[in-house]
Amino acid sequence: MILCPKRATHYDWFGLSGSPGQAEAGTKHGQVDKSLAVMSRQGHFRERIYMTKTTIITGGTKGIGLAIATRLAAKDSHLILGYLSDERAATDAKESLEQLGAKVTTVRGDLGEAGGVERLVEAVTDDGPVHIVHNAAMIYATNLLSADMTVLSRAIEVNGMSLLHLVRAAMPVLKAGSSIVFVTSAGTKVARTGYAALGVGKTLAEGLVRYLVLELAPLGITINSVAPGIVATSSVATMVGGQEAANKVLANAARMTPQGRIAQDDDFTGVVEFLLSPAAKFVQGQTIHANGGVFVP
Repeated sequence: MILCPKRATHYDWFGLSGSPGQAEAGTKHGQVDKSLAVMSRQGHFRERIYMTKTTIITGGTKGIGLAIATRLAAKDSHLILGYLSDERAATDAKESLEQLGAKVTTVRGDLGEAGGVERLVEAVTDDGPVHIVHNAAMIYATNLLSADMTVLSRAIEVNGMSLLHLVRAAMPVLKAGSSIVFVTSAGTKVARTGYAALGVGKTLAEGLVRYLVLELAPLGITINSVAPGIVATSSVATMVGGQEAANKVLANAARMTPQGRIAQDDDFTGVVEFLLSPAAKFVQGQTIHANGGVFVP
């Protein structure tokens, strides 16, 4: 015997109170005005997105961050690149991106400290909506039980909570049309030996992304994450203890990836560019893995 539920007399499931007749009347009259208002706001959001020229990229002078900056570099764009200490890399990045037509501002600072976050935001010079790509990370190769708790706590702060500190500091320049992308990794889903500081920190940040959606989406601001596959950067050598060991890790990663290679810049920078574009204005709280199929959530 199949039991059929009684016909609902209210539309509370959809946030509409009243009887079916009242709902229909609302659709015919008042709801039309609301729909037009929403369409108008959406058009406004789209216009503001196209006007966006400034992007803050943390960890933007080397590796993955520089690859993203190169993808976004264009005439009239303003790239604000945060870095910790490598002055030579910052100078080289600025010169190469300016040759592509971008205006580049490099900002030295520690994202584990309030001042480092604030200096990035202070570098914004226009009043349009601003994008953020949060890529900076503190590399501390460790397991949990053997970790120095002081160093581990700081690493989790930088790799996780710094996202919230940055968003809070940037709220005066984040407007309808702004987008935020957090660079994460599959290490938030699959535990890896020696990856605890990054994995736990980025897991925290992914949680922050989901909860920030509730507060940013009503403002017309998107926030999402991108998880590249393993990329041949200096960070790999830092994690595994040298370039020779890194070469073995990269070769093994290529063999394990269904597409037979490690990630290249275009594999993930295009995803970041998409999430910053008007085409992704209705994408919220997602983590997109660009890893050639080596990890499928």
